Amino acid sequence: MSTAIALDGPAGAGKSSIARRAANELGYIYVDTGALYRTVGLAASLRGIEPVDSPEVDKLLSEIKVELTFNAQGEQIVLLDGRDVSGEIRTPEASMTASKISAIPAVRAYLLDLQRDMAKTNDVIMDGRDIGTVVLPDAKVKIFLTASPEARAQRRYKELIEKGMDVKYEDILQDVITRDYNDSHREIAPLKPAEGSVTVDTTELDFEQSVDKIISVIKENR
Repeated sequence: MSTAIALDGPAGAGKSSIARRAANELGYIYVDTGALYRTVGLAASLRGIEPVDSPEVDKLLSEIKVELTFNAQGEQIVLLDGRDVSGEIRTPEASMTASKISAIPAVRAYLLDLQRDMAKTNDVIMDGRDIGTVVLPDAKVKIFLTASPEARAQRRYKELIEKGMDVKYEDILQDVITRDYNDSHREIAPLKPAEGSVTVDTTELDFEQSVDKIISVIKENR
């Protein structure tokens, strides 16, 4: 029987990098659900479709194919109509579009089965914003990973600068604050800790300490 770990939290909390590392050490498969929403958002942007509930978005969902696969190193690859878009979906613009498009009921329904199917057949650590509350409410372990907006913005800023991108910390912080508000106030599956979840605040923790903390919580509760 497979084991599912649900890891939720706000934008920039380090869910992806921490979950990926923890999954690798525990021998689980890491599933980044945020990448799925970013990919749908990218598809909308490429076609000039506004990320709002509309017939255009419904039509888009009927025409695209979003897939998750893994390379030889176990790293997640996201495909849009067979094309690897793993790099394209990591810009600040893609992040904001994902926040908006994830509030659309049809988009959430479109991706729900894909996410659940991954957990049915694999030991997974799945991260997102409604994994423990909606996608995998029966997950063995539920964790809510958070950090202050300033800490999350600083980490994101450093990451983008290291990738050679021209960004400003103030802009990243405002994006984080805006996305927090959007994610926690949307009508469908708002961001909040799942019932029975363990909250882990990494504001004062570095990456290694955060990974150790998450692994410790998983081992104590699985």
